[in-house]
Amino acid sequence: MPARTGSSSWSPCTQRDTEAIVVKFSGEICRPCPARSLCTTATKGGRQLTIRARPLQQALDQARVDQTSKDWQDKYKLRAGVEGTMRQAVAVTGVRRARYRGLAKVHLEHVFSAVALNLIRLDAWWNGHPLDRTRTGHLARLELAELALAA
Repeated sequence: MPARTGSSSWSPCTQRDTEAIVVKFSGEICRPCPARSLCTTATKGGRQLTIRARPLQQALDQARVDQTSKDWQDKYKLRAGVEGTMRQAVAVTGVRRARYRGLAKVHLEHVFSAVALNLIRLDAWWNGHPLDRTRTGHLARLELAELALAA
């Protein structure tokens, strides 16, 4: 709460199909507050808080605690592995859209795509190459290009 002052309004709302309450604090109170940088990064207006219903907030807090457990992280690793496989299948073989019509032809396309992925992975494993290409952001690419020009 900004410098232990009262709020200016409490408004019920629906965010992502979930009931919540938005609490707003006056900009006149928030702007001169010395602790403003601890509350918000907004440059205009005052602070705004969203409060969920107690059962929903407790469930969210419990889920966040559960995510720190070793058991949950082990289960998530399996899911992340499957998601990585799906990303690779879409990127390499384009399986999101079938090239052919008819169940038999589409099935054969999926089988060929799976074989291709297995061969790519075996080749990478046998040659000691990592499968995942690391993404280089736009700014990082500009910086690398600048360093190459300077050299």
